[in-house]
Amino acid sequence: MTKEKLTLEIIERLREEYPDADCTLEYEKDQAWKLLVGVRLAAQCTDARVNVVVQDLYAKYPDVNALADADVDDIERIVRPCGLGKSKARDISACMKIIRDEYDGMVPDDFDALLKLPGVGRKSANLIMGDVFGKPAIVTDTHCIRLVNRMGLVDNIKEPKKVEMALWKLVPPQEGSNFCHRLVYHGRDVCTARTTPHCDKCCIADICPKIGVK
Repeated sequence: MTKEKLTLEIIERLREEYPDADCTLEYEKDQAWKLLVGVRLAAQCTDARVNVVVQDLYAKYPDVNALADADVDDIERIVRPCGLGKSKARDISACMKIIRDEYDGMVPDDFDALLKLPGVGRKSANLIMGDVFGKPAIVTDTHCIRLVNRMGLVDNIKEPKKVEMALWKLVPPQEGSNFCHRLVYHGRDVCTARTTPHCDKCCIADICPKIGVK
């Protein structure tokens, strides 16, 4: 089976297995700035913890203007449980100021513009483009990188941008965002990182070329 055909088959099976897979960071569709905050806090932290921590942050700073005006030390105090509090607070503050001052409080729907925001890398920019704006996106988080290597869609490529570029050649543009969300669900529940993968309950076990490989 070619990589192209394998990719399409995996996409279809994961769609059947996880029909409602979505971003696990909580935010409102009309408040894209919250996803920017959440994805920055999620670096080296679980989405579940981020979803708890941001409740206090948004209660005190409920919109872009309020968060842009907030004292960085106060932001750090609230987000500290997510780890790397100082750098995350600094990036969030700077990012909200730019959105307020240069984009009238609205998150830009341009990939290159997103990359220029403090603390926003390709993974975050793709997440925003796909989830908020419904545009083609490939989000190469740790689950995505681990799984597509195991599944044989890429060959021992670990650098996020290189994995992203390889997947653009295989994944239909309209499928990219949902495919990556489903990889997250599959990576957490089945094709795990810290334990032996649960290949006995994997929906692609019969076509996975690296079954049982950690």
